[in-house]
Amino acid sequence: MSSKLFLGHRLRRLRRDHGLSQTDMAASLAISPSYLNHLERNQRPVTAALLLKLAEQYEVDVRSFASGGGHRTGPDELAEIFADNLLADLGVPRYELSELANNSPAVADAIARLYGALKEANREGGVAAGGDVRALVTPENWVREHIQQHRNHYPALEEAAETLGGALSDPLSMAEPMRRRLKDAWGISARVVPQAELGNVTQLYDPDARKFLISSQLKLENRTFALAYQLSLVEFGPILDRMVAEAAPPDQGIAQLLHMSLANYAAGAIMMPYGRFLKACEEMHYSIDRLCGEFGANVEQVAHRFTTLSRPGQRGVPFFMLRVDPAGNISKRYAGDQFPFSRFGGTCPRWNLHAAFQAAGQVVTQLIETPDGHRYFTVARTIERPVKTDLAGGLLAIGLGCDIAHAHKLHCAEGYDLDRAPVTPVGPACAICPRIDCAQRATAPAGRMLAVDRSKKTISPYPFVAG
Repeated sequence: MSSKLFLGHRLRRLRRDHGLSQTDMAASLAISPSYLNHLERNQRPVTAALLLKLAEQYEVDVRSFASGGGHRTGPDELAEIFADNLLADLGVPRYELSELANNSPAVADAIARLYGALKEANREGGVAAGGDVRALVTPENWVREHIQQHRNHYPALEEAAETLGGALSDPLSMAEPMRRRLKDAWGISARVVPQAELGNVTQLYDPDARKFLISSQLKLENRTFALAYQLSLVEFGPILDRMVAEAAPPDQGIAQLLHMSLANYAAGAIMMPYGRFLKACEEMHYSIDRLCGEFGANVEQVAHRFTTLSRPGQRGVPFFMLRVDPAGNISKRYAGDQFPFSRFGGTCPRWNLHAAFQAAGQVVTQLIETPDGHRYFTVARTIERPVKTDLAGGLLAIGLGCDIAHAHKLHCAEGYDLDRAPVTPVGPACAICPRIDCAQRATAPAGRMLAVDRSKKTISPYPFVAG
């Protein structure tokens, strides 16, 4: 990182997010409005002392603020976009992409959204002439981007869920207290029924009959989560409606998916109330199996909850998380802080996430290093799908990781010599990865001059000129 930090756009966004004038923010930081104006226009660098004041006054995470927090489109994401064959011939230099990301973050986000829509259109065969181009923005991608812009943390839901979850806490199981709450407070009866009665759904609420039906094929932890989900819909309805309205989704389908995603978030927060869960994480050194037992949750629920622990003053280890199937399709991608992998592509083949499928039921650990020199401790393990059917059988894999600076807090890193353990160099999508000698490179790097010599063969199938 450069010794000088020009963070004008982040300061300006922070000020606007808090509804402050330059005069108001300057007063809170004990600096002059003119100095703040210079900072916002990148005419002065942000000092370490000022970063500490920002952390104190506005409860920002210093590292995340200085690095952009990983929740807006940054230079790496733009580099991935402009490395596409459609744009690679333009040769847009890195410094221009950095200027765009830093000085016009909303424009950078718009470019990323358009590019994501274009990739989706290519997969789906394009859009018919005269079609609405908004249809290219898939619901899944829109919701995922919205959640990541909030760093997968929603204070209003956390506060409400912590109060409710604390009141329903039971050392045996939260399922029965939640079932009683649905019945006593909302007149909703919940029961488990054979899957045949539900057809192709696993849970169903009938508002006319005030009945909530849960498939008998759901595992116990998923039944508990289903109750928590239904409870969040009725308990937090006004909060969820307001959050969806403020997000302004482009169509009703995306609005419904966002509402469901937020209700899922709330369900996890009910089952694992923030304060108690964080305390247990620290006491149990983030042991997923022990936390599953403590909260009656499954591996995926606990792993997802890890990525939400960003409450100011009570932050947990900032994890990132991926969920993939054996074919490499990514169905979840969340991060409590920075995310070291490609935003649009898949994962690096050198990260052993897929090795979990060859070691089903075991924990696979690895130290990785990204091209910028950051090191991460990662964990991969398989999980079973919530419902086993002929069409939806098989395993999924969960990948978790955090900066190596936090690895000493983790149960699965105990006994690891973090200073001497082998480190695997990884990168983003192959098309933008700067690593030259990689035997697993799957495609030539866009915008780079190949260094192929017919008289010899190199380790990498696509050697290229550095720089």
